[in-house]
Parts: sequence; structure tokens; C-alpha cells
Amino acid sequence: MPAPATVIAAPQHMEALAHANRVRLARASLKRAILAGKADVIEVIRTCPWEVETMTVGELLRSQRRWGRARARKFLSSLALNENRELGRLTERQRGVLAAELEAKARRRR
Repeated sequence: MPAPATVIAAPQHMEALAHANRVRLARASLKRAILAGKADVIEVIRTCPWEVETMTVGELLRSQRRWGRARARKFLSSLALNENRELGRLTERQRGVLAAELEAKARRRR
């Protein structure tokens, strides 16, 4: 009698590596789109897609043109947010305040 065919699952660490690579590639693509002006940081903050759930707020802000660590820290400290806070761990209210302040800052620049 032939042995039944079994599906061999990938080891857990290989699945974790594959997931990490998908996230890394998706984030890199999003950051390039933000830098090129094809994606809006405010919309990313409001929608919080899967690829940025574990991304820090500071890293997302620094992906914009002319935003470095100092500008991101100063901006976030005025909102009482830590730059190392993950975007997915922000409350809806915190994301709304962050998006509203970024919009106000953009309007003042124009």
C-alpha cells in the first residue's frame, strides 16, 4: 500500500523570515512612493495599512523629503508622542491628531 502524500509545512523560522521580507519590501516601496510624492503620509497614518503597523512614527515621518530626526522629534514632542511608538499601537484619536497636525503644517507651508 502506497504511503499517503503529506504536505510538509515550512519551519516556523522560515515562515517568519518570509513574512519579514514581505514587510521590508512593502515598506521600502511605500517609503519610495512617499519620497516621490506618489503617496501621502497623512493618508498612510489615517488608514494604517498592514505594512506600517509595526513601523515607528518617526521612521514614517523621516521618509518624507526634508524630514530628519530632529524635525520629527520636535514635531512629535509637541503632540506628546514618542518617535519610537509603533503606528499600529496608536489610538484612533492619536492618529487623527497626528494627521490633523501634519495637514495644518502643510497648509502653513503653502
